[in-house]
Amino acid sequence: MAIDEKALQNLIGKMLGDVGAAMGAALVLLGDKFGLYKALAAAGPLSVADLASRTGTAERYVREWAAAQAAAEYINYDASSGRFSMSPEQALVLADEGGPAFFPGIYEIAAAAIRDEPKVAEAFRTGGGVGWHEHDPCLFRGTERFFRPGYAMHLVSEWIPALEGVAEKLERGARVADVGCGHGASVILMAQAYPKSEFTGFDYHEPSIVRARELAREAGVADRARFERASAKDYPGTYDLVAFFDCLHDMGDPVGAASHVKASLNPGGTWMIVEPFAGDRIEENFNPVGRLFYAASTMICVPGSRSQEVGLGLGAQAGEKRLREVLTAGGFSRVRRATTTPFNLVLEARP
Repeated sequence: MAIDEKALQNLIGKMLGDVGAAMGAALVLLGDKFGLYKALAAAGPLSVADLASRTGTAERYVREWAAAQAAAEYINYDASSGRFSMSPEQALVLADEGGPAFFPGIYEIAAAAIRDEPKVAEAFRTGGGVGWHEHDPCLFRGTERFFRPGYAMHLVSEWIPALEGVAEKLERGARVADVGCGHGASVILMAQAYPKSEFTGFDYHEPSIVRARELAREAGVADRARFERASAKDYPGTYDLVAFFDCLHDMGDPVGAASHVKASLNPGGTWMIVEPFAGDRIEENFNPVGRLFYAASTMICVPGSRSQEVGLGLGAQAGEKRLREVLTAGGFSRVRRATTTPFNLVLEARP
């Protein structure tokens, strides 16, 4: 077989970049854990000695870390002064946890994928699954930290207003269920925006429910943002709005979940389904976002679904056509695309 030397070198070059990024994931976690990015953003430019002193870390390790981060263009280096700094854009992505573009959370998700590879390898062999609760705990924290900025940017300002009549109901006072709520970021954001409404977050993962309650107390909304342990097919109550944020595709029986949502809606109620953005054809998702979501789907989403009853395994790149099939099979006759972002597809479903 003839080898195209240029194609070979291009592939090797791409893989070198990918391996550097993979190795660098641990460095991002260290920078986040020890506040190195935050210190640079707040007080830079800094020498290695100053950065180590401000963060209580060992100077020799910080020197290697900073050089690697500068090589990755995550921070900047001035050769004339020997100091490191961060641009406003770098700080927004790596140091501003309350901002709209904070990214270290996804590195925690990546770390969980690596640590849980033996479990997923066994699922590859058997066809079985790996439950959400069986993953490394950094997955739960990383998921909340990664998705929260996007929810903060879009949920109240764009997604809810895109639903027919829902914002008005919430402003007057409505009952809302957030199913698969994790650490409760979306519940807390809605409770802060709509003080006359009542919100209940449901998740089958008890440690996530405990953490969500803590965060609700810290945010001052514990009086109208409750959290209870329940699954998507047995959560109690009736609601004006039911929301699923980036979780329907993780469920073993999403059709059964859809049927339960339908039964839990008050007359005139709405189901909001937020899912990872994807085209209906595989090749439509051959881009950086699709690459990320397919990887997460392989390591987290499909194993999670396969660990449950039915084990449909929709995956994080199911696409709108497949999602509509699930919703209509669950009894919803009116489904429309409400809005999108580069990362999210927002569907509105009514019986």
